[in-house]
Parts: sequence; C-alpha cells; structure tokens
Amino acid sequence: MASSTGEGAGIDEGAAPGRFSVGRVRWGICALLFFATTINYIDRQMISVLKPTLQAEYGWNESTYANIVFAFQAAYAMGYFAFGHLIDRLGARFGYSLAAAIWGLAAMAHAGARGAVDFMIVRFALGLGESGNFPAGVKAVSEWFPARERALAIGIFNAGANIGAILTPLIAPILVMAFGWRVAFLFTGGIVFIWLRFWWTLYRRPREKKSLSASELAWIESDPPDSPGKVPWLSLLRHRQTWAYAVGKFMIDPIWWFFLFWLPDFFAREHGLNLMTFGPPLVAIYIISDLGSVGGGWLSSALMKRGWSANGARKLAMLVCALCVPPVMLAPGIASLWGAVLLIGLATAAHQGFSANLYTLPSDLFPRKAVGAIIGIGGTIGAIGGMFMAKFTGWVLDATGSYMPMFVVAGSTYLLALLIIHLLVPRMEPAKVE
Repeated sequence: MASSTGEGAGIDEGAAPGRFSVGRVRWGICALLFFATTINYIDRQMISVLKPTLQAEYGWNESTYANIVFAFQAAYAMGYFAFGHLIDRLGARFGYSLAAAIWGLAAMAHAGARGAVDFMIVRFALGLGESGNFPAGVKAVSEWFPARERALAIGIFNAGANIGAILTPLIAPILVMAFGWRVAFLFTGGIVFIWLRFWWTLYRRPREKKSLSASELAWIESDPPDSPGKVPWLSLLRHRQTWAYAVGKFMIDPIWWFFLFWLPDFFAREHGLNLMTFGPPLVAIYIISDLGSVGGGWLSSALMKRGWSANGARKLAMLVCALCVPPVMLAPGIASLWGAVLLIGLATAAHQGFSANLYTLPSDLFPRKAVGAIIGIGGTIGAIGGMFMAKFTGWVLDATGSYMPMFVVAGSTYLLALLIIHLLVPRMEPAKVE
C-alpha cells in the first residue's frame, strides 16, 4: 500500500527498498551504533578478561568478584531506566553523547583503583554510563528505520557486542604484557571519546540530515505517523506489552551477563587456560555469536518482507533461537575444549538472535515517543535479573566450584521466556497508549 505521509507517497511499502534508489544514509547511522556498541563491550568485558590477573594481585574470592559485577549491574539497572526516560526527552544525539562521556571517564578511572571497594565504585560509574547505550541505540533505530528493517538494524548494531567481546581478549594480553593492566583500562576508555567526536558531528534526526535524499526519507517515514504528545512512563506499567518485553529481558539478560563476566574463568577452571591462551576460544564464541545476532534479525525481517505479520515473524525467529540453547547444559561435562566452545557459541548466537528480535518489541508495540522509556524499563528489569545471577554464581562457585548449575539455568530459560511473551501478547497487538 502506498504511504500517505508527505514525501512517502508513491513508495510501495510492501516492496523491498532495494528496488528503488532509496539511499544508504540510514546504514551509516547503523554503523555508528555498531562501533559504539563494540567500544561499550570492550570496556565492559575488560574486567572479566583480567579477572585472573586481578584476583592474583588482590586475592579476591568468587564472592568478592561477584560483588564487583553486582555493583556494575546495580548501576546499570538504575541508569537504564533513567536513560530510557531521558533519551525520550533529549533525543538520541544528546542522550547518547552524555552516556558515552560518563562511561569513557569511568572506564579510564579503573586505572586508579587500588582494591575491591575502588573497583566497585568505578564499576558502578561504568554501569551508569554504559546503560545508555542500548536505549539510545534503539531510539536511533526507531527514528531512522521503518518497522520492517528494525530487527535487522538492531541485529547489526547489537553484533558490535560480539565484536567487542572478540577484540577484548586479543588486545588485553598485548596491553597488559607491554604496559600493565592499568594502561589497558586507560587505552580502551579513551577510545570512547574518538567515537563521540564522530557521533556528535554526524548524527541528526532524518528530517535534519541534509545529505538524506527525499526517497530515503520517504522510506524511513513509510510507517503510519505517531500521535503527538508525551507519554508518562508510569502509565506504561499498566500495559501487558510492557511486561512482555520486561519479563523477556529479566529472563535472558542474566544469561548473557553470566557468559560475558564468567567465561574466561570457566575456561581457566575447566580447561587450564590463562590470559595468554583463552583468547582463541573466546574469539570463536563471539564470532559465532555475531552470526546469530545478524541472522536472528535478518530472519524476522525477511519473513515480514514476504508478507508475514510481525507477530509470526518475530516469534518464529525467537523460537528457532530458543531451540538452539538447551545443548549448552552439556558444556561443563565435555572434556574437549573446542566441543565446549561450539556448544557455548551456539547458545550465545541463539541469545543474540533472540535478543535482536526482543529489542524490536518496543518499537513494534509502542509509538516512537514511548520507545526509549520501554527500553529503559526492560533494561532495568533485565539488569536486576543480572544482579541475582551474579550473586548466585559467586555463591555457587565458592560453595561447590562447579559451573553446572549456571549452565542448567542458561539452557532452560529461553523457551520459557518465549512462552511467557506469547501468553502476554498472543497477537502482538500494539498498546493503546493515550
């Protein structure tokens, strides 16, 4: 059907944009989001890669390390909610800039830490800043992409998480061996400000972007326009669509946090790896994860271009991903290092594909003016789940030394999460937001 929004008239919404000279400016915006997420995850994961080094220097037990992770996630929970609300008011350009400046300074401040309390403080500050990454990124996608392209765009920029996770175990040993672990934090934190210069210079809303063609603007605006006005965030809690997203985040985010913060230690304990040797397994896992991130977003977008409803396309993609996770429960019992890598890589890829589709639900179910707030609510709930997972992991490892309970939780979560989402939004009908 033809769009009726201004310059969009004459664009066939059912056709693929590649059939027209639509332009590619929006994909440049997606590239900026990708690089930001890459840097975000380098700064986030650095402490997990350096965990054996820091534990040896400071004598931390597993509960102490869990408390440091807990501090990050507590701040992430608070900051995610605050930035979700703030970005709806300030917009992606200003909101993202503020978040990046905070997390860059906090990452560099790790170099001055002298013990567990110092690390908790700087990790708390890092969590506050990094919590703005995804609310701002998804907000930018909702501004720059029509609904049928959002899952793919989110999948692409979300793949930056895996690239960051790939780069961290490669660059950390080089920096630590050459300059010490403090310089590693200074270097990776400083990269944020290089990205920030590009973001501030290049990002504008579509109608403010002079290099954007009329045809590409029409494609971006081909969805029905939102109603005017602002949405009080408390009113969003009344909608089951909000809880479908939030419960999904509560269930799956802790699994990703667990992999991110404890995989290096898992390989050290189970397979005798160290700072100089666990790079290749981690790189392999996150390369596989990248395929899942892009593939999960591509699948639902491709189905929608073939006429599937958002309900059918998103849920089928999430089901495919959820079915790939349960084999990870076998990973702790496998003697083969690369057998464990393949099982964990399959699970992390499935997580990323599931997550790429879950991240589209706010823009599928709510008007653009509420997207940032919904992302913030869901991210807060997800980070609270991560806090519980951190405490649980530290307690289990100190008590038993076994990773098996955490892998059982990981393998059984995604199908249950999808079932709850389906029960809350069986037809994915948009929320009636006043």
